[in-house]
Amino acid sequence: MKYTLFENMGLANMDLSILLIILSVLVLALLALSMVLLVKTINLTKKYRKFMTGKNVKSLETEIVGLFEDNKTMKEQINDNRRDIRSIFKQMRGVYQKCSINRYDAFKEMGGKLSFCLTLLDEDNNGFILNSIHSSAGCYNYLKQIRGGRCEIDLGAEEQESLDCALNGGKGEE
Repeated sequence: MKYTLFENMGLANMDLSILLIILSVLVLALLALSMVLLVKTINLTKKYRKFMTGKNVKSLETEIVGLFEDNKTMKEQINDNRRDIRSIFKQMRGVYQKCSINRYDAFKEMGGKLSFCLTLLDEDNNGFILNSIHSSAGCYNYLKQIRGGRCEIDLGAEEQESLDCALNGGKGEE
């Protein structure tokens, strides 16, 4: 009996040792690939067993449902925090945020800077200037209202300096 398979494939003159070498290399490559896949499967099995330790399907389902509930609770808390932050920002608009104090000697003979101008402004530059003038006869306080960074009443040099300093974020000379 004569096999004509190699002849039909055009490999009749091929040396069988070459074919055996090629098949051996292919078998070794498949064996190496099998080993890699076996190691990966073992690692995956270890991770699965660690994940499932002490758990059955019911307890795992309970844990997953618990995680979803925790997630829902955190989303609600985040929304509450956002509302609270918005409310705080609205309240902060009316709070005095810019301030300046300018100490000066109202009367040169007094010695010392006992008089002062205090400026307090909110975010929209609304507020007041308190001018406290100290003299030997007493202490006199004057309050001037500020709207939009301006005063309807003329300001003294010290008051204007204090207002300018507050409008510039408190940067200026004392």
